Amino acid sequence: MTNRIHTICPSTNAVIFDHPGISLAEAQQVALAAKSAFQAYRGLPLQQKKTIIKKALDIIDLRKDELARDITTQMGRPIRYCAAELKTTRVRAEYLSDIAEDSLADLPGRAEIGFKRMTKRVPLGPILIASAWNYPYFTTINALVPALLAGNTVILRPSPQTPIFGEKLRDIFIEAGLPRDVFQVVHIGSLDTLDQVAQLPEIQSVSFTGSTAGGVRLREAAARYIKPVHLELGGNDAAYVRPDIDVKAVAAELVDGAIFNSGQSCCAVERVYVHEKIVDEFIRCVQEELKTYILGDPLNESTTTGPVISHLAKSRIQAHVADALAKGAIDITPSNESFQLAQTATMGNYFAPVVLANVNHSMQTMKEETFGPVMPIMTVSGDAEAVALMNDSDYGLTASVWTKDLERGQELIEDMEAGTVFVNRCDYPSPDLAWTGWKNSGLGCTLGPRAYDGFVKLKSYHIKDA
Repeated sequence: MTNRIHTICPSTNAVIFDHPGISLAEAQQVALAAKSAFQAYRGLPLQQKKTIIKKALDIIDLRKDELARDITTQMGRPIRYCAAELKTTRVRAEYLSDIAEDSLADLPGRAEIGFKRMTKRVPLGPILIASAWNYPYFTTINALVPALLAGNTVILRPSPQTPIFGEKLRDIFIEAGLPRDVFQVVHIGSLDTLDQVAQLPEIQSVSFTGSTAGGVRLREAAARYIKPVHLELGGNDAAYVRPDIDVKAVAAELVDGAIFNSGQSCCAVERVYVHEKIVDEFIRCVQEELKTYILGDPLNESTTTGPVISHLAKSRIQAHVADALAKGAIDITPSNESFQLAQTATMGNYFAPVVLANVNHSMQTMKEETFGPVMPIMTVSGDAEAVALMNDSDYGLTASVWTKDLERGQELIEDMEAGTVFVNRCDYPSPDLAWTGWKNSGLGCTLGPRAYDGFVKLKSYHIKDA
């Protein structure tokens, strides 16, 4: 497998970045520099570290138009939405900064005459962060801010699809006053090389955001080395629509949950279970909502849906749809002129949103992560059937119930096997709540009150009077 980074713009198929990829020997030099920088940086006062974080966020704000355009060029999300990612990045970083003192404070032992006893949270050392392309800024900031504020040094491996983001983020933090070598970037195209870098003895922890297959591989690579591996992985997230809801409003929310970012989100809604009493009306409302979407050039401000990330991704999504149709699903996607025009484009990886009915759990799209703009709708007879089907999955990232009966909604989400559960909401990580995947959707957590746990180790102190 080549280690070269050869980044293709999803909307034009033009090459926008080319890099030979870092060698293992070069990566070791980066890791040694990170280890050396750690010795001084760990002792930097927390307030000084927080000041650097804030200044970096201010620089991002000043350059948001340029950075937003970079996101669109590298991964294809419509430009109208990209500034929102940068805003969310700041909200998350500020929350993580706000809780730093409490999260890093010493834990006192029980009082004992003649002793001073405590447990300290101390930094680990150089941390490898392998980030995702679909939301490069805020998936990276989840790990980067607590890692830096805890006193660690960071080696960022940006996705080969968003390498420019990685370089600009590093430069912004250095401009904000972060000492050189505290935050470095390595470009790695080969999974074999990424495995080898994760195994370097200087690397004390690995944080990965990406596919479940990629996470399993990286965990296996590090398994012979006693170092933590934290994983934010994929999903096949489900929604259940009860018959007591505002059908039109919920249909619009779930279309957005399934189609936003061309369905390329780990917590996108990939399965929708609808009560039989309202399923026909729900489908009509979904179709009417989808008629308003515009698939096209992501740099056009009117576009709501851009291309998928690559030709390979497009082929995988097509295969999931073809599998469902071959097993009895019905394509009920509404007519939409922009969908038809984009599908005939000679450049770009455009895939028009698809709505499927008459689906079941024999189909790949109901059991695997499709990671594309596909919305399968399955009819259910009631709450018990819906919850059983929602839990019939190897994934457990998020799940949602849509109902006016909030008490019943909360009862139902108690039984759902997912790290984040919603009533009347979906596809939304909150900074102050733990973001954690169950089953094959992850290991460890980011965000929330335990956001620093993965970036420190515990050291207990027993100090006896002489």
